[in-house]
Amino acid sequence: MHLTELTEPEQRVLGCLIEKRFTTPDAYPLSLNALRLACNQTTNRYPVTDYDEVTVREAAQRLTRYGLARLVSGHSSRTVKYRHLADEALGLGKRELGVLAVLLLRGAQTPGELKARTERLAQFETLEDLEQALARLMDAGFVRRINRRPGQKEDRFQQTLGNGDGGPAEGGERSLPSEVGNLEDRVAALEAEVASLRAELAAARDTT
Repeated sequence: MHLTELTEPEQRVLGCLIEKRFTTPDAYPLSLNALRLACNQTTNRYPVTDYDEVTVREAAQRLTRYGLARLVSGHSSRTVKYRHLADEALGLGKRELGVLAVLLLRGAQTPGELKARTERLAQFETLEDLEQALARLMDAGFVRRINRRPGQKEDRFQQTLGNGDGGPAEGGERSLPSEVGNLEDRVAALEAEVASLRAELAAARDTT
């Protein structure tokens, strides 16, 4: 799996997990329902989606296999929750993660737009600070510069984890770090998935 191959649902789920870690820490990690609602928000999203639970769950489970997310299940809770591992997997700091999340959730943007839209995730005192974060993301291969729109004075920037139709973005492939997706993460994902199925079965029994 290459970072340029994330599907549109996977991009949206990853962006939401990063965003909500910053904006709603008390409600994080996210339950499947909370993650679905986050994906389908009508604000701070482009395009607006209407993913069902199955689409969101399958996207989140694939991200766990890629090492970009993890399923979390407490011993006393029947609800399986999700959290991102993007900081560890991609080696990014808070500011870079904030910029990447906004690009995942809202598409290509100018530095000025990004500065305004990352305020809830990461603070940039100046536009130069934001541009430095973009430069680090470009150096890492996670963001690229694209042509400005007619009438715009600033170039736009686009994330390279995947494009809008789920196919590879331009700019070549970049492999995940070798330690990502190792056996430990895969086992953890499988254990959490089993816990989720047990919780669903227990809930179904309670209703009968």
